Amino acid sequence: MTQSKKIAVTGGIGSGKSFVCTLLREYGYAVFSCDEISRTLWRNAEYCAALGKLFPDCTENGRISKELLSKKVFSDRGALARLNDFSHPRIMRTLIGEMEKAGGISFAEVPLLFEGGYESLFDEVIAVRRDASARIAAVSARDGLSPEEVTARMREQFPPERLSEKTCHIIENNGDREALSRQPGIILKQILPQSS
Repeated sequence: MTQSKKIAVTGGIGSGKSFVCTLLREYGYAVFSCDEISRTLWRNAEYCAALGKLFPDCTENGRISKELLSKKVFSDRGALARLNDFSHPRIMRTLIGEMEKAGGISFAEVPLLFEGGYESLFDEVIAVRRDASARIAAVSARDGLSPEEVTARMREQFPPERLSEKTCHIIENNGDREALSRQPGIILKQILPQSS
């Protein structure tokens, strides 16, 4: 009988979780992404209309503005909570449906896994951890955000130092890419010993 496992890959902004997921794809596993699902939902007129009603001050010409919404939620914790309560259940429903359809062993990049309390939906969790200064530099370069803007996003995420308190496999990303590239294979042998 084919083994079935749903495995989450998480970590704070700029931690390197997307690179880890790229490696897992190269190993031949099905890998899904909450961010990709979110982008698909943003192309859904019904979803955007509902967001516009929830955040009427973040609309331009009758349409919800990602830029205005982003500025609002990262300066207003109440607004961020409302957005998460609206979007996260929809994203996770779609994600779990896609993973179940795929069957076998599949992975999902879930940025806000612990923040949303979704870890129980998965059989295993891999968390990628990286020094704050490296994360700030990476995200600033990637997204064109100021260090202050990156730090504001980091403050809303699960503290990396608390990851050891959770039941998860931790990948430390404080070396070069070659060092990081070796770690998923090591973790996979712990999670899937019979496949090694």
